[in-house]
Amino acid sequence: MSGTTDDGRDGAGAPQDAAARLAALERENAELRARLAAGGQPVLVAAAPPAPREPRHRGRAAAAVVLVVLGALLAPVAVVAAWAERTLTDTDRYVATVGPIAADPAIQGAVAGRLTDVVMEQIDVQAILGTVVDGLEQRGVGPRATDALTQLEGPLTSGVESFVRRAADGVVTSDAFEDAWVQANRVAHQQLVATMRGEGGELLQIGQDGQLTIQLSGMIDLLKQRLVDRGLGVAARIPEVNATFTLLQTSQLVQVQNRYAQVVALGTWLPWISLGLLAAGVLVARHKSRTLVVAGLALAASMVVLAIGLAIGRGLYLDALKDVVLRLDAAEVLFDQVVSFLRVTLRTIGVLGLVVAIVAYLGGSSASARSLRAGAGRGFARLRDYGEGRGVSTGPVGDWLGRYRTLVRVTIIVIAALVLLLAGSPTPGLIIGTALVAGVLIALLELVARPPRPGDAADDGTPDDTATPPDVPAAAQPSH
Repeated sequence: MSGTTDDGRDGAGAPQDAAARLAALERENAELRARLAAGGQPVLVAAAPPAPREPRHRGRAAAAVVLVVLGALLAPVAVVAAWAERTLTDTDRYVATVGPIAADPAIQGAVAGRLTDVVMEQIDVQAILGTVVDGLEQRGVGPRATDALTQLEGPLTSGVESFVRRAADGVVTSDAFEDAWVQANRVAHQQLVATMRGEGGELLQIGQDGQLTIQLSGMIDLLKQRLVDRGLGVAARIPEVNATFTLLQTSQLVQVQNRYAQVVALGTWLPWISLGLLAAGVLVARHKSRTLVVAGLALAASMVVLAIGLAIGRGLYLDALKDVVLRLDAAEVLFDQVVSFLRVTLRTIGVLGLVVAIVAYLGGSSASARSLRAGAGRGFARLRDYGEGRGVSTGPVGDWLGRYRTLVRVTIIVIAALVLLLAGSPTPGLIIGTALVAGVLIALLELVARPPRPGDAADDGTPDDTATPPDVPAAAQPSH
């Protein structure tokens, strides 16, 4: 019969069977789409429940949180330890810290006052007047004249003191004083290290109450010469005196002296431990970009806490010195100058944390970050199309950048990171400038790079995914 084939099957059966199977597949796809649209999940009959994966993910998340929190908590301690270690062991850093103090008017006034007191202790105006009176009496001068001269002891003492003070002011404002101050501190730094080790020193000393003092013998010699040049010859007979000037006074110095080796070890290794904990937290986390944002913000927040603690410590330090020192303004200048590099360091790390958080957010997988990148990509595409529509094209360079855009982007980021890592003393300005330059270069890359055109992937030997037909279920393929 015409309705049967040679093997006895109905010729219309195969098409009808394929149509039925296609219809069944379409119904199943419609059901799956409906479930997904309603927020449900497709049920796989043979799939095992993924219960064992949830505890592992929770464990990774908890470990990441613990590591990031520990790294952020150690960061302020690491910064202080590194600053203390660098100040104690690096002579150039120490001189750069205390050198500018010599030009500050408050310090100059305090040093001039101390020099004046030391010199006046060595000039006995009463003894000088007694010698003069004895000489006049031997020459037969009447007692009325000698009594009047004796009564001039107070005004003469005040006049000599004013004369010495003016000479001391001239000394501390001269270039010779600044040079002597810097050189004395450079030489004294070795004595500082020796003092911290408990070996003592001649130029820098730490008292039992935590006074860090510097010898003024060289500056007194400058003042003696200045007084002699101005006509006060008696200053030449001033003997060599052991006079000091207090740079800092805090009990913490005694603790640092007693634990010098521990301070050096902590300053060397603690920053790396803190950084390693933060990095480990990011690597352990399941969502690395999100954790990197949190780590950067936590690092910046820890530096804010350190800045607040430093401000509180400054207030407590100055309150403790109100009844101890004569020039509180000089103590304030000294404190601010000594911690100046610490403040620069915490600002630098805080800015670095913010930059890392911003970069991680922009490169992350959150919906807002993807939306920002998509919007920027559309804007660059419109600009590129606008230029090409008017004959401005990047040509082969743009095609090459389009094919290797990811490689070029990673290269820019790596170079920026190397600039920061290799910088001897990074600053907030360097970090912000480096981040801005890298951002501008990446933006130019996105603008100049031309997306691959149809056929480009086949030309360079890479498969073109757009030419691959979609997978068709075996049940939907017509039987042969």
